[in-house]
Amino acid sequence: MKPMHDITEDFGTLYHPKCALVFYQAKTDSQMYVEHFDMDKNGSPVNAHPLTVREAEALAGALLTEKQKDTAFLQSGGIMKTEILHINPSKDKGAVLWYSKAQSRKLFFVESLGIPSGFGNVPAMLWHATKNSLRVFALAGNSRPSEKTPLYSAPFFNIYEDGKVCMGSVNINIKKSASVEEFTNAWEDYFFNSYFSHLMGKKSPIKGNCVSLWKDLIGTGNLFPKEVLQKNHKTLKNLL
Repeated sequence: MKPMHDITEDFGTLYHPKCALVFYQAKTDSQMYVEHFDMDKNGSPVNAHPLTVREAEALAGALLTEKQKDTAFLQSGGIMKTEILHINPSKDKGAVLWYSKAQSRKLFFVESLGIPSGFGNVPAMLWHATKNSLRVFALAGNSRPSEKTPLYSAPFFNIYEDGKVCMGSVNINIKKSASVEEFTNAWEDYFFNSYFSHLMGKKSPIKGNCVSLWKDLIGTGNLFPKEVLQKNHKTLKNLL
């Protein structure tokens, strides 16, 4: 007979019974009485007593916290950033549209591309994300875009012509209670911390060679050359 193996360490968070409530209702009317039980170390109810005001307030607080988590998705944690352009706060179909200015970011490339990983200047970008998917586009300038602002193909690898990003093996884990700030920061981190590996489709996302472009930008401090951006015949309004 094989020895038994304790697998409790393989579980996630373990919850232990702390108390129990029993609700009594009279047959003749709707009046109710609530009895509170503590739990001993074996999980058996002990110390029966009427539910106190303090215990009821603790229970109400716990229930309120759970309700707040369900309604906190894509709520702002403070003053809304000007980079946020549009929010759909639906729990099931929630999405955010935002932009970022031209900046220096650390980029990662697979070895086969022959591009060293390192810091390089990227153009201003438009981001459109749900809980499970991301689309990105490039912008010609740093000013806040309007509905008529033309969009350009994002000059990166791993991106389809419609802007959708192939995240590969990246494990996307957006919390149900994520604020809009946590949501946008998480997606930008997912995008820039993943490895760029290949072009999607037969068409280059820029005017020229994408590999050569990033070889010239990584580690040099050169500004991103906006003249290589390709228009994709969409405007911001097409994403709303």
